[in-house]
Amino acid sequence: QVQLVESGGGLVQAGGSLRLSCAASGSIFGIAAMGWYRQAPGKQRELVADITSGGTNYADSVKGRFTISRDNAKNTLYLQMNSLKPEDTAVYYCSLRTPFGTTHWGQGTQVTVSS
Repeated sequence: QVQLVESGGGLVQAGGSLRLSCAASGSIFGIAAMGWYRQAPGKQRELVADITSGGTNYADSVKGRFTISRDNAKNTLYLQMNSLKPEDTAVYYCSLRTPFGTTHWGQGTQVTVSS
């Protein structure tokens, strides 16, 4: 089993910053990709950013404001979020996709940006 535990969410004013962390543990037999998704009330879950051996990928709405990074030694994924906007308010989920195509999810962490 793979466990993903997110932390770092919270309430912040517009223009502020937060850093999310996701610690991966358990039976990890290779990582094809790790990423951050978010889901706002009444909306579908959407990709925020992901990282693979080929590089990083960002949603257009967060380019230039968010940075995804990964500490391979610690099996930890990060998302630095700057210049936050009210529309960034959502539950943020960490994901890990194995080379076999299985995707694991964390429990989510709430990010609320006040105007």
